[in-house]
Amino acid sequence: MPSRQKLIFALVVLLIAAVTGLGALWLTRGPGGPISLGEALVGGPFTLTDQNGKRVTDQDFRGKYMLIFFGYTYCPDVCPGELQVMSAALDELGPKGEKIQPIFITIDPARDTPEALKVYVSNFHPRMVGLTGSEADIAEVAKAYRIYYAKAKGAENTPDYLMDHSTILYLMGPDGKFVKHFTYNTDVKALVEGLRNVIQ
Repeated sequence: MPSRQKLIFALVVLLIAAVTGLGALWLTRGPGGPISLGEALVGGPFTLTDQNGKRVTDQDFRGKYMLIFFGYTYCPDVCPGELQVMSAALDELGPKGEKIQPIFITIDPARDTPEALKVYVSNFHPRMVGLTGSEADIAEVAKAYRIYYAKAKGAENTPDYLMDHSTILYLMGPDGKFVKHFTYNTDVKALVEGLRNVIQ
């Protein structure tokens, strides 16, 4: 092959490699987003108050899987429904369920005091932990878990306001890192199967 053709061939190969590399980078990074090497950017450290008034951190749950749902005690339907599914799934898992700590984090700390949470979570799984904190505490943990929440439009100034919020159920590993998530309306059977497949 003449030297000129070799040079052109080499340049074409380099161009293809560069385009392929940029494409892979875009897929892992996303348009304008941070680079991710396959690990979801969900979760992080937190310090909150449980239903007994005790300050707890994410480190207190190390060694167990955390099954986390964000909601609020005045929620009329979605939250109690999801917590019932969580509770039923943990019971059905038997011994594997003991490796999972169910956690309910409020997105309405103004009304969800430790006392209110204690009454609320007692309606669900006996091992469920309810967590609250200051407005800043909740904003920080919600941001870490990519949770959206806000007072429903038109009800901001009423005492019985509703909240709009994300309805994702997160499973975090014994090391505190993201394992997987479950979408709203995942039923007990699907949740049990999804948990059983990853719990060691």
